[in-house]
Amino acid sequence: MSIKNYKVAAALAIFCTLLWGTAFPFIKVGYVQFGIEGNDIGSKLLFAGARFTLAGIMVLFIFLVKNKHLPKIEKNGIMPVMLLGSVQTFGQYIFTYIGIGFTSGANTSVITACATFFTVLFAPLFFKSDKLNVCKIIGCILGFCGVLCVNSGGGVTADMLFGDFMILMSTLSAAAGNFISKGIVRDREPISVTGFQLSFGGILLLIAGFIAGGKLNFSSIKALLVLFWLAFVSAAAFAIWTALLKHHHASRICVFNLLVPVFGTLLSGIMLGESVFGIEMIVSVVLICAGIFISNMQIKKRCER
Repeated sequence: MSIKNYKVAAALAIFCTLLWGTAFPFIKVGYVQFGIEGNDIGSKLLFAGARFTLAGIMVLFIFLVKNKHLPKIEKNGIMPVMLLGSVQTFGQYIFTYIGIGFTSGANTSVITACATFFTVLFAPLFFKSDKLNVCKIIGCILGFCGVLCVNSGGGVTADMLFGDFMILMSTLSAAAGNFISKGIVRDREPISVTGFQLSFGGILLLIAGFIAGGKLNFSSIKALLVLFWLAFVSAAAFAIWTALLKHHHASRICVFNLLVPVFGTLLSGIMLGESVFGIEMIVSVVLICAGIFISNMQIKKRCER
């Protein structure tokens, strides 16, 4: 079955969100394995850079094995791919890796769902036919109420609020990355775009980490396994997601980001022992689910005409 078939695309989108959901607890495990302290921003950026550079190499290697030659980007495509790497990889994850050390994995995964709402809100700036309407506004309000519910329980600290703000900034970059990616892959090979943008963004993160004095301890095999898993998550999920955006409307694919907080919350509870089944988290997830559904109702109908 072809990726152009929406049922196949839906299944692949769910797979991507499952992979991304595993990233949140694995990043925190990685911090422990590499001996990265909560305030060691340089080492966090170095860790992120190693992950995404390795992910880009993985994607390019797969392309090489499949096609017997390395992918090429024409001259007029170099700057767009660099822009995508700067926004979707460097911009998004510099905020993620800073923020995740100051907040819980569950909070991180739920706040990340805001990328869907940012995509809906900013779509009119890129696509004139995609106007804001009452359903979208109501959906966004419900979604942000859901995010507020995450912090409605006791024990919220200044560090957690800072971490949540950093994660919120990363979702802005994620939304912008969806639009840029959609435009770039219209007449380009998705896997080559993914490989180059991940590598470029990863190198930028490595440079930032080195400048900030970051260090990584590679003495543990478990640490290397965590790094390779996170690289695989990025390589597989971004390659598939980019291909989905090429063949389907962004709104129909991005709605599946709803599942990232679901998978991320469950896995954070299982792997990290975080208390994720409190009433605040349940209400938050329900509100975000309702918000995404309502904000996409008319988008779906328009796409199916």
